[in-house]
Amino acid sequence: MTLRLQQFLIWCFLTITVWSQESLQIAFVDQNIKVDGKLNEAVWDDLPTYTNFHNYLPNDVGLATNQTVLRLFHNGEFIFISAVYNDSTPKVQLSSLKRDDIGNTVAESETFVFIMDTQLQQQSAYYFAVNMGGAQVDGLVERINEGFSLSSNWNTVWKAATHVNGTKKQFEMAIPLKNLSFNQNNNAIAIQTYVRDIKNNSWTILTDLSRNYRLFDLRFFQSFAIDHLPKTTAARFAVVPSITLNNNNDLISDDQETSVIPSLDLQYNLNSSLKLDATINPDFSQIDVDQQVTNLTRFSVFFPEQRNFFLENADLFSNLGPDAVNPFYSRRIGQETAMQFGLKLSGNISQKTRLGILNAQTEAEDNLSSQNYTVLVGEQQLSNRFAATGFFVNRQATDGFELINNYNRVTGININYKSQNRKWIGITNVAKSFTSDSSGKDSFVNAGLFYNVRGAEWGTSLRHVQRNYIADVGFTPRLLNFDADQGLIIREGYTESSVYGVLTKFPEASESINSYRYLNVSNNNYWDEKGQLQQSTSFYNTALFFKQLSAVYVNLYYDYINLKYAFDPLGNGNSLLPDAYNFFRARVGYNSARNRRFVYRGFVQYGQFYSGLNTTMSLTANYRLLPYANLLMRYQLDMIDLNELGQQTFHLAQFTGEVFFTNRLNWTTYVQYSTQNDNLNVNSRLQWEYKPLSYIFLVVTDNLNEQLARTNWGVALKVNYRFDF
Repeated sequence: MTLRLQQFLIWCFLTITVWSQESLQIAFVDQNIKVDGKLNEAVWDDLPTYTNFHNYLPNDVGLATNQTVLRLFHNGEFIFISAVYNDSTPKVQLSSLKRDDIGNTVAESETFVFIMDTQLQQQSAYYFAVNMGGAQVDGLVERINEGFSLSSNWNTVWKAATHVNGTKKQFEMAIPLKNLSFNQNNNAIAIQTYVRDIKNNSWTILTDLSRNYRLFDLRFFQSFAIDHLPKTTAARFAVVPSITLNNNNDLISDDQETSVIPSLDLQYNLNSSLKLDATINPDFSQIDVDQQVTNLTRFSVFFPEQRNFFLENADLFSNLGPDAVNPFYSRRIGQETAMQFGLKLSGNISQKTRLGILNAQTEAEDNLSSQNYTVLVGEQQLSNRFAATGFFVNRQATDGFELINNYNRVTGININYKSQNRKWIGITNVAKSFTSDSSGKDSFVNAGLFYNVRGAEWGTSLRHVQRNYIADVGFTPRLLNFDADQGLIIREGYTESSVYGVLTKFPEASESINSYRYLNVSNNNYWDEKGQLQQSTSFYNTALFFKQLSAVYVNLYYDYINLKYAFDPLGNGNSLLPDAYNFFRARVGYNSARNRRFVYRGFVQYGQFYSGLNTTMSLTANYRLLPYANLLMRYQLDMIDLNELGQQTFHLAQFTGEVFFTNRLNWTTYVQYSTQNDNLNVNSRLQWEYKPLSYIFLVVTDNLNEQLARTNWGVALKVNYRFDF
């Protein structure tokens, strides 16, 4: 081929590429179709196609070998999406048929994912996925301080179907416009879409981006013009009544309670961008149990929110501060007494302004007064690079309709920065609390800067938390120090600095190695109110990733802790005394490739622990019998020897068994055994989605102590029905 011909072909390719990027659109076609995955309607043949999907993993160079063809249109009521993945085999591999199981339904199956940023603000997006077994996942992509996160706990009603046509894997979706929040003045939305093929362990994506960015990083979405976007859509009004029959038996107190709990959830679109959610007498019995952990630290563990009421526009409310100093943690609501009702208004009130208002009430019980919780959040896009968020969080004790002079309030402002070249992210947080029985030393400030390019990451932050920065509805574990000898909690402020860096090499020519992580280091330092160093924690990791993304790794940990308060990690009454402790630990681990029927990972860790030694061993094994069942077992052993203070061995065992009768009917059993918590918990749940987002749950729970004596058990039957108007 001559040089002139090569130049001509390159020019043609660039011309076609530029033309296609300028003409990305979702056409209007006044037609409805049957969503069956067969794509035999003539409308699909008349639409423009979008292809040239790029490699993302296991490598992120060049166009994908197995290409996907995407087509889109809307009829004023639904957005219709079709995707044809040109596989090399008709074989289908799945890991789950369970709705909203991102880890298995999406990441470990053959799946098509479609994401829409309907506000073009790079703040949040709607996530839709369907695997080749027809199992659906929907959720929200949310901006967090250092990037973006994904939650699958948000749900809506939409249609999806798949079909195998030779070696072609066909996906079809219909998403109601009334279920989406969009800006009618934009006449465009931003889209990202990708395909997971677990057989060859690949991810391929529409927009070219390197693997150091997340697949759902909103900064890389492509804008698609929407032809004839309707100025108004039929208002979405969803009503979900439910009834729960509970029978709980406490064998220790010889108490049995049977209850019938009616509840009601409502959702209403005030307009295309603003949503109203309400819940009355909510019951959350259908939620998965929290995964038990062995906690060898001095501070409490964070568990994510799973209740649907709190999840619509959740990033507005849950992203008000960094992870360990967050002024709003919705799990605090209803933690001590039952929640009576909740009301939430959230969404865009203009193109660049978002508003969130939340109010919830809990009931009084025994010596605990009822509480009212109010959260006000306003978010403003100042420019393409800067966004500001102001917030007010209030907890107030109530007596009937009267407010009691027992309150805690937190107010603050956050500034977020993202560079135009997508390499830099900056955050600043400033907040102050007001509490009825304390004043002074009640502020918090944080600043962070983060850098990310292919093969290198770096970040640093500095935060100062004063002792009376009280956030009763937040998550601030390090402010609370427990003295094991005195049985007291001491509140103490601190200053924290953190820095981390990651260096990775991608040997493109290697036939066996995918990447080397040469360096993954971090350091966190904590000073008390007098400026004395209380803790310094350093971490080092190096890892080798093979072509199928199995990995072997080494971790090194070093801690300096100037212990100010007695700490009883063994739980035997023999506490570590206040003193300065230095300890070093090392871990070696291996993770198998994820695209096998049998998947496993494990590690061994050994080293110092305060004044003694700690040995930890962990093994996780997953066996897939899809499309029928998925079996997962985890076991962790922690042996601690503190010399004269005693020895203790903590066992943590977990079993999850999932049986799939269809993609609407499944039976899941969790068995968790923790000697640290002196608990053997069994939770078995039969779940039938007999109509989209209408369920019948039958849940049986059983708890036993370490001697296998039953402490309590219960059974619950819940039925709900979703009316969509």
